[in-house]
Amino acid sequence: MRTRRDSKIELLRAVPLFSRCSARELQSIASIADEVEVKEGKELTREGERGREFFVILEGQADVRRKSRKVNTLGPGEFLGEIALLTHVPRTATVAATTPMRALVITGPDFRSLLRRTPTIQVKVLEALAQRLAPAML
Repeated sequence: MRTRRDSKIELLRAVPLFSRCSARELQSIASIADEVEVKEGKELTREGERGREFFVILEGQADVRRKSRKVNTLGPGEFLGEIALLTHVPRTATVAATTPMRALVITGPDFRSLLRRTPTIQVKVLEALAQRLAPAML
């Protein structure tokens, strides 16, 4: 079952990085989000490797591990990899599907291209990122 465009937009609106974006901007982001099916056991990210994509989980679950220790379980509506959209830093955790999953995926190159074409999104994403980082710097 494919996710409708309206549903994609609502899922993306819940992501803090995109929370300041207008409906039109969210529509642009949704247009570069591909829906994928992920088999149980498949790694979405690997700790220490460079990130290339961002995921929003539609169905299923995934475990988050740091240094081989489980630290969290993610499910529908949750997301991971947002830093990979903006930087080339190594992943901070390994995330693997513990059930079959469906997810939206946005690649870093596609997102950076969108930001170049739509500067208003760029400003809003940077503001949201700064807001998220500010408490950590206090």
